[in-house]
Amino acid sequence: MRGSSLRSRLTILVTAAVAVAIMLCAALSWLVLQDRLIRQLDQTILEPESDKDREFLVKACSPEGSPQQFHDSATLLYPDGGTCSIGPPVVATQEDMAAVEHPLPEPIFRNGVNRVGKPVRVVTTNFAPGVAVLEARPFYHVNTTLRDTALALGTISALGVLGAAWAGLTISRTALRPVQQLTKAVEHIAQTEDLDTRIPVEGSDEIARLSSSFNAMTAALAGSRERQRQLVGDAGHELRTPLTTLRTNIDLLLRSEQTGRSLDPGAKERLLVNVKAQFAELSTLVADLLQLARGDHDHEPHVELGFHEVVTAAVERARLRGADVVTELSPWYVVGSAASLERAVLNLIDNAAKFSPGGRVEVRLDGGRLTVRDHGPGLNEDELPHVFERFWRSPSARALPGSGLGLAIVAQAVAEAGGQVRLANAPGGGAVATMDLPGSHLRNSESDKSR
Repeated sequence: MRGSSLRSRLTILVTAAVAVAIMLCAALSWLVLQDRLIRQLDQTILEPESDKDREFLVKACSPEGSPQQFHDSATLLYPDGGTCSIGPPVVATQEDMAAVEHPLPEPIFRNGVNRVGKPVRVVTTNFAPGVAVLEARPFYHVNTTLRDTALALGTISALGVLGAAWAGLTISRTALRPVQQLTKAVEHIAQTEDLDTRIPVEGSDEIARLSSSFNAMTAALAGSRERQRQLVGDAGHELRTPLTTLRTNIDLLLRSEQTGRSLDPGAKERLLVNVKAQFAELSTLVADLLQLARGDHDHEPHVELGFHEVVTAAVERARLRGADVVTELSPWYVVGSAASLERAVLNLIDNAAKFSPGGRVEVRLDGGRLTVRDHGPGLNEDELPHVFERFWRSPSARALPGSGLGLAIVAQAVAEAGGQVRLANAPGGGAVATMDLPGSHLRNSESDKSR
């Protein structure tokens, strides 16, 4: 069955299961009928004999008597093995001879044959002291009834098996119809790469759940591919400007060397400084793109760490870059990646220092909430929903250095740690970024000790 289709296997299994059930029921019915017929025959043989019947039997077996009909067949068995039969004599057995010598507590029932070879049902009882009687009834009617019943049950079973095959085929077609739709959809996607294909979901059974999961998977793949296309397109757009500038500056340097007309030392120095700045911008942009291009699960293993220590490390790096950072930190422990969270905090501080006069930034951590505030001009309300989008830059900030990826990296790192981040205008001017991370004031080990 390995090479057959799922429909064929399901049809065969259903047919086999129903066929076995039908045949077992038929066999059990035949055995029950056989038992009832034999019991009924035994009761017929054991009908009470009257005194007149016994006198008739004795007279019939006396020397001057003549064999006559006694029920269907009866045989008197004596201790010396002699018999007296009315009707066809029954072939005696050792068990019957033992009944002559010892009184029987109850009749002995058995199947036997008479001396002409016909099957009979025999009941052995004590007739008188030292005499046993073997009464018999022909098995012909029982065998005929059982044979007719077996033929009828066999016919019914054959029809039942055919009906089971038809039912199995119908059931397999109905049950596997959603699977066939799913298979066709998968084959269509494999051939056309059309991730917009959807499967109709009907009901709430396992097939419906599978269809829903498949639709969710294709939707996620389509979204991932769309984000990939957008990232590639935006990256190409952002890389075009620094690459064009670099090529132009390098072309100027090469032309001056090839033509023998050296550039003014000041102009050459400014050109080289510009080239270096463009290389630095490219390096930052490539690093940011690599950070964003990571999959949702492609990150360092998350461990328990002190978020206040991560913020302290980010603040020290920001101060080395010239930012004037004022901190107020309380202990807070989270589960996440130290490198990703430190970069996220550093990006928030760098972004705030870029817009704050003198680079003054206020950083506060209290109860799992980190706030980073600047004292700059703030943002327009219609710009706030876009600040965490990739490559988005405020019109007022397009003249400043940056790739527009810093806050997108922040959003990704915070989401990986199970937190939330938002940016809003602060009361009194400036902007404030708020990062909420789940965690605790104590480490797990310290919390266990306190318990």
